[in-house]
Order: sequence, then C-alpha cells, then structure tokens
Amino acid sequence: MNMFCFQCEQTAKGAGCTVKGICGKNFTTSNLQDLVIDGLKELGFYTHKLKESGLENREADVFILKALFTTVTNVNFDDERLTQMIVRLSELRKKVKAQYIESAKQKGITPQQPEIKAQEVISDNPEILAGLGENVSIAKRKELYGEDILSLQEILTYGIKGAAAYADHAVVLDRENNEIYGFFSEALCLLTKKAPSVDELLGACLKCGEINLKAMELLDEANTETYGHPEPTQVRITPVKGKAILVSGHDLKDLEELLKQTEKTGINVYTHGEMLPCNAYPGLKKYSHLVGNYGGAWQDQEKEFAEFPGAILMTTNCIQDPKNYTERIFTSGLVAWSGIKHIPDRNFQPVIDAALKEKGFSEDGEEKFITVGFARNAVLGVADKVVEAVKSGSIKHFFLVGGCDGAKTGRNYYTEFAQKVPDDCVILTLACGKYRFNKLDFGDIGGIPRLLDVGQCNDAYSAVKIAAALAEAFDTDVNSLPLSMIISWYEQKAVAILLTLLYLNIKNIRLGPSLPAFITSNVLNVLVEKFGIAPITTPEEDLNSILEQTAVK
Repeated sequence: MNMFCFQCEQTAKGAGCTVKGICGKNFTTSNLQDLVIDGLKELGFYTHKLKESGLENREADVFILKALFTTVTNVNFDDERLTQMIVRLSELRKKVKAQYIESAKQKGITPQQPEIKAQEVISDNPEILAGLGENVSIAKRKELYGEDILSLQEILTYGIKGAAAYADHAVVLDRENNEIYGFFSEALCLLTKKAPSVDELLGACLKCGEINLKAMELLDEANTETYGHPEPTQVRITPVKGKAILVSGHDLKDLEELLKQTEKTGINVYTHGEMLPCNAYPGLKKYSHLVGNYGGAWQDQEKEFAEFPGAILMTTNCIQDPKNYTERIFTSGLVAWSGIKHIPDRNFQPVIDAALKEKGFSEDGEEKFITVGFARNAVLGVADKVVEAVKSGSIKHFFLVGGCDGAKTGRNYYTEFAQKVPDDCVILTLACGKYRFNKLDFGDIGGIPRLLDVGQCNDAYSAVKIAAALAEAFDTDVNSLPLSMIISWYEQKAVAILLTLLYLNIKNIRLGPSLPAFITSNVLNVLVEKFGIAPITTPEEDLNSILEQTAVK
C-alpha cells in the first residue's frame, strides 16, 4: 500500500513522505486520514447546502471541526479511533444529505449533488478503509486537477485544518461562531468541484485567513475571559524537588482541571512546549504547585520525556512516538497514539496515580527564570512608552521572529538571527519557535525588554493587535511600520496564520526554514508578486536587507 503526504515542513526530501511519515505515521494511518478528509468534503457540501436553505446542523458543524483538527500533523496516530471517526462520518454524511434533500423538496427545489462524491465506506476494517483512502490520495488527485489547482486546494485544506484547531480550543471553553462553522462547510463544498478556478481557490484561501483571524479572536476572548489577561511573569525553568506531572500541547482547560485535581497531593505541575504561556494567566498561575516550565519545543520531547521523572499529559497535538515511556504518558482531547491510555473526560486520576509511582525530582535545580506574558493587553498597556521610544530613536525596529519549531536542519537560522538583531531593536516572538532563543539574555531598551514573548501560536492574534495599535499611533499602515516578520512554519496551524497575514495584506514576510512542498512555482510566483513573500537566506543577508530598506524610508 502506498501513501503520500507533504503537509508538514519536515516532509521527506522536501517533496513528500511515501513510505512512512517523518512524523511517525505509517501508510495505514496516513490513508485513513486522507479518507477522513475525503468524507468531510461531501459532508461539507451537504452542510453548506443545508445552511443556504436556512437550516443548521450543529452535530455536523462540531464534527467537521474536530475531524479537521484530528488530521493535523502529530495529533492522531491511532488507527482504531480514526476508523471509528470514518464510520461515524459516513453515517453523519447520510443523515445530513437526507436532511438537505427533505428541505429541498419542501421548498420545491431540485436537490444538488457534489460533482465529486466521497468514497463509500464499506467496512470498519482499518486496512480496507486505508485502501479506500489510497484512492483519494494527493498523487491520485494531482492526475485529476493538475499541480497548480492541487496546490491551491491543499493550501485551503491545510488552512481550514489549522483554523479548526483554534476554533476547537475555543469550543472547549464554550465559545462558538456560526460564521466559522459556515466557512468550513463552504470551503469543503468548493473542494468537491471537478474544475474549480484559480481565482475561486485564491479567494477561498484569503477568506480562510479572515476566518482564522476570527477563530483566533474567539479563542483569545475565551482564554482571557476565563483565565484573565496574561501578565509579564517570571517562569522557573529548572526542577523543584518532589513528585511531578508534565503537561504539553495547547489546551488551557486540561491544565486547569489537572491543577484542581492535584491540589494538596504534593505533586508539582510543569508546562512544556506551547503550554509555557499558561504560566502568565492569572487564573492558572494562582496555583502554587504550577512550578514552572520543563524542557523546550515539541521535537525534543522523546529525549526530554524519557528523562522526566514523573507522569506526562499530552493535550491536543505535537505528540511523538512515546515508546520509551508508554506507562506514564496519557493523552486527552483529540490527540491519540495506539496503545496509550486516553483520558476522555478530564478525570486525571490515572495521571496522578502514575506520578505518585514515579520517583520525581530528588532535589531542586539551580534557580533560573525566563519572562513570558507579553500578550496584547500587557504590551498595549505601555504602548505610550513604546511609541515614545520609537519617536526618540531608542527603538529602531521591531522583528517578529516566531512560529513553529522543528527538527529539520536550518532552524538554527532563527537563533542566529535573534542574536544578530541590533541592540536598538525589539524582538517579538510567539509559538514554539521561540525556544530557539528564549533562554538568552537580550537586555532591555529604557526598561522595555528587548525580547517580548507574546504567547502560543494562536496568540498571533495578539501580535496583529499590537501591530495595528502601533500603526494607528503612527498614523500609518502596518506595512509602513519599522516591523519585519521572520516566520518559521511546521504544520497546518502555521499555514492558517500565514493566510491570515496575507488576508491582512501584510507584505514582505520572510518564511523558512524551507518553502512548503505543496506550493508550486506558479503559486509561489503569485504570492511573491502580490505579497512579496520571500524565503529566508542567511541571518546577515536578511538583516542587512531589512535595515537598509528601513533606512531608505
């Protein structure tokens, strides 16, 4: 059986994984995920047509959201759970189709059919279903559409996957938006067309950027209304003596519930990876046994988790093969790995029991701290000082250096770039890409830290709000600010954020460490022409080019 996947930055040979995913998924898992997307397109068609007739199906809306997120890189490696999802998807597709046909009949309208129908689910056997998934692989669809149309379809598909991840985080905190649901169905409906135009797909990709901005705004609202606005906070990055639980992923609700359940147990809780910003939320840092952050970005987890002397809870995505610590790692939410204990209901007693069995840290480590919590509320609270520093010449330039981290060579660029940024410039950072340099001392400019950690990848919303506020203060647009974006990408949430930046008409973004394999040369030329996107080169060349352009202005 064959597979083909090129949705992440680490794809084999920069072209595509055809034997086994660099992420760890095998051909069965990959093809099952392809079959999920295939079924979602037809479900999206009928859900969209139902919405056009004035009816909603919330069950379908939420299912689409979670199924899209399930296929994001490093989320679900469990063939049994994927199979269950495919069977349920088939049943739901038939249900929504019948609902739409009945609605059309009542209105005296001839029901429509998707131009390209989904594969019929004929079994609940993962191997048989994986064979069906091979029929709708990227390689097969390239023959049908050609490489440029396929490229735009994949950009749109990955964009809605990323946006769905952020929207799902918000749903966990009881925040929903029908416009977001509506666009997912609309986009999936478009992906059932036999001959979509370039303009249709480009327009849908930019609209995906708009919808992703709404999803990040919704999540920002959910997080801040539930846990308060992040505050500049010193976070310990060395161990504290005692039993320990490590929480990785992205989900604030899971962390909160675990903190509640571990009070008075003597267990210390540590964040990891994208959970680091949680230490800055008042509603979370109030728990005294949230003692700090352990380790770095997601790609180092196999080594770091193996060395961690406690239990591990993996929320949402970014899981890697846990073969060396299977008895003390647990998953929650949509993340899954075959054979690993899953916690479906936030009853984390099994995690607690596992932590109590482990030895924990035998002694305190040397005290070391980093500062986080410079989200929009914190930065805009001192916006007058920032503006004055720019007007006085104390701050010459802002560099947003952030995004996804990864293991592929070339990412040391971001460390070197940050280190070479002149002392009169400020670095904004977010997402796990910050681990490339967030433990370095950059000092300050007149009391303003030179390194401002804005938060998780979804906190790109905060960065956008900060940039917009600065543009307003200087009576200009974002592209005219002394601000440059040096973005690292890895998976589909980064694609969604990039589409948001393009929707906002942000230009001259430098993207790396390599350009996506799913973007053809013709599509890239469009992005270069319209938005000035450029691949990173060397830190010296890029810095010199940026600062020379600024000097000309």
